[in-house]
Amino acid sequence: MKSLVLAEKPSVAKEIARVLGANTKQKSWYEGPHYVVTWALGHLVELAEPEDYDPKYKTWKLEDLPIVPAKMNLKVIRETSHQYKAVAQLCKRSDIGDLVIATDAGREGELVARWIMELVRWNKPFKRLWISSQTDKAIREGFDKLKPGREYDRLYASAVCRAEADWLVGLNVTRALTSKYNAQLAAGRVQTPTLSMLMDREREIAGFRPVPYCTVTADFGGFTGLWRKDDRHDGRLSDKAEAEALAARVKGKSGKVEQVRTVERAEPQPLAYDLTELQRDANKRLGFSAKQTSNVLQRLYEQHKLVTYPRTDSRYLTSDMVSTFKSRLESVATGPYVSLARALLRKPLNVTKRIVDDAKVTDHHAIIPTEQFVQLGNLSPEERRLYDLIVRRFISLFYGPSRYDETSLAIRVGDDCFYAKGFVQKEAGWKDVYGGAQALADDLDEDDAEDDGRSGDDKTEGRDRLTPAQSLPALANGQTLGVKGCRIGDHQTKPPARHSEATLLSRMEKHNLGTPATRADIIEKLLHTDTIERQQNRLVPTGKGKQLIEIVAADLRSPDLTARWEQELERIAKGKGDPKAFIADIRSRTERLVAEVKASEIEYKPHNLTHTKCPDCGQKMMETNGKRGKMLVCPNRECGFRRAAEPALTNRRCPQCRKKMEMHDGKAGKYFQCRPCNVIEKLDGQGGGGKAGRRQQAQLAQQFSDNVSLGSSLGDALKAAMERGQQ
Repeated sequence: MKSLVLAEKPSVAKEIARVLGANTKQKSWYEGPHYVVTWALGHLVELAEPEDYDPKYKTWKLEDLPIVPAKMNLKVIRETSHQYKAVAQLCKRSDIGDLVIATDAGREGELVARWIMELVRWNKPFKRLWISSQTDKAIREGFDKLKPGREYDRLYASAVCRAEADWLVGLNVTRALTSKYNAQLAAGRVQTPTLSMLMDREREIAGFRPVPYCTVTADFGGFTGLWRKDDRHDGRLSDKAEAEALAARVKGKSGKVEQVRTVERAEPQPLAYDLTELQRDANKRLGFSAKQTSNVLQRLYEQHKLVTYPRTDSRYLTSDMVSTFKSRLESVATGPYVSLARALLRKPLNVTKRIVDDAKVTDHHAIIPTEQFVQLGNLSPEERRLYDLIVRRFISLFYGPSRYDETSLAIRVGDDCFYAKGFVQKEAGWKDVYGGAQALADDLDEDDAEDDGRSGDDKTEGRDRLTPAQSLPALANGQTLGVKGCRIGDHQTKPPARHSEATLLSRMEKHNLGTPATRADIIEKLLHTDTIERQQNRLVPTGKGKQLIEIVAADLRSPDLTARWEQELERIAKGKGDPKAFIADIRSRTERLVAEVKASEIEYKPHNLTHTKCPDCGQKMMETNGKRGKMLVCPNRECGFRRAAEPALTNRRCPQCRKKMEMHDGKAGKYFQCRPCNVIEKLDGQGGGGKAGRRQQAQLAQQFSDNVSLGSSLGDALKAAMERGQQ
């Protein structure tokens, strides 16, 4: 008997088949002496659509909602039905004794396989391949240690609950809003509270009123000190007259060093990456979107086999991996990492509880390099840059903390006190991996400030943010220093920054919205539905998004409710939650959410209406962003007329000015037009043999002949050509 292996993608199936010796290639599977390896194409099976339950649901009507089937059915996805049929036929082969689920080792991967098994009515034994990398070694070890498939029944139950909850809430609320307001309005269990967080920030910005303040800085010759009322004060003065009086009071005076305090500080290395932390870092350092990071990371994992499983929520490693750390360092000891890795390989590695903690790893450990030897030249530029982040973070785990002396000074000038702070690096430690730069710590400070909605100099609790770090001379208590000068700084408080993808991911993680694997898709969905937009590296709600968040039920806007749902899904995956109770709550809440939409008296006005009327129904059309530029779309869903907002430029050149001509669609067919010259030519094949009509040719000749700057000879030549063509 043979084992049937079900992978998630053809590329993964190909690698597994090669390792297992299944070398005979068929159209939809690989076969060998002991294994038949086939694949899904992502999901082959999905939840049935409303119209699959009743044809009347093809038309979206508010009175038909909510749609809450007594039992949720499955159906084969039409676009990939050919592969499903091939898998189903393999499952029925008499020489297949058991099944190995080799889809991605996570909640969605489990759902991909189990729904296929449910639809083909698989009743033979099955096992689970659970690996964290795609290297040959990992695949072999995984097949040597296959786990009983039933151990993952709870994970499957959690996945089903997630899918059904998204179907019930998302589909019903989206249909309700779209039907009621006759506009394409999408809402969902996770995307709506995410949009709500962006709107909360917009309200904070709109309600922000800047507050002016002053600072007073004294120059002590070689370094400066900031005036503060006491060591807990932030140095701000609301009254400029008070600041001016202070500066005049101390200028030209002498001060005495009242306090010199030096403290050795140690900054430990950052933890290894989970997916969300890597997406944040890649957005901040490389300018990658969360989705771009996910896609590039998947290639590094699946195609190049250079990193471990991407969709993890853990930043720790397990004790059974310790023996592999040196071989992983050897595999990355190339190019810019040679000296960094070799320095570690010459001595025992410093492995601590900060790096390895079995109790803090659930399904998958942190993202680190595999033992696969890397050829950096084979990577694309974006793969190379993301791999660099992962490798340096891994190497830094085994370097010591960064140590520095922090010196604080207090200088008394009369009744006023000035404070100064300086740093002296003693050991760069893990920062050597990043060139010894202090920038890493600074970046963390900036992220913290953005994440809680305050600017860097506006977040002062527990930190002395206005006192600059500088190089300080050796000073002793009681030493006298002269005030060389005094400067008054005029400032004002800043509004909270709009969210970048990095800070939005942090907020989503903090409120437990979605999972590391789904957060990037949620952001992309909001962008795709035109509820938010990117402005440089910031995410901003559109006019549509601002209205949508006002008409959606308060329950669905709340991150707390969605967070409770996510926590319950995790409890179900661990065997502590009740799937039936969870879905029952989702069903009843869906009914309430739809009822609220029906009862709502809030009006929705499309923010992007234009003065252009639809040629079919006469309604004013909306301007939207399409894949090929701006589009004009009729808001009447039953009409559905759409066209490009701006006529597309073609490669056809105007015979007069040689600029590219626009393509138009008129009553007599398509035609070219040069906007500056108003020259018109018919599209090839639509009369006139592809050449301009006689009247147009005559107009063109007249334009040329009347244009003195072109010379009369050109006009005469065109007229002569016209006359020859008419003979």
